[in-house]
Amino acid sequence: MTGPRTITVPTLDHGDVTLTEPPWCAGHDGPAETRDDIHHTAPVAVAGGPVGLDVELVEFPYGAVPVPVSLYVELHPAAATLDPDGLRDLAAAFADRATLLRALAERLAALRAGGTW
Repeated sequence: MTGPRTITVPTLDHGDVTLTEPPWCAGHDGPAETRDDIHHTAPVAVAGGPVGLDVELVEFPYGAVPVPVSLYVELHPAAATLDPDGLRDLAAAFADRATLLRALAERLAALRAGGTW
């Protein structure tokens, strides 16, 4: 990318809203109900197994409480009944996910400091 790009998102409450789109944004799905709903997003990581993890970059520039570029993290499953081997597998998966999340935290810090993803 050679320079900033802008997009225009139609909203029901503010009409067309034009804003700068970060280079990492993967695009937008049609109109937003309200300007507060406008957000930038891009998938970052997906991991399966006993501790499933979906991670995406997000930013809500016009939110009621604006959210600067951050990572949205979704864990699944929410609950499980496990035997001893399942507990060991779960502990190993948590350790792996912790390593991944620490690396993503460093990348996010660099991005917030003006770097690139």
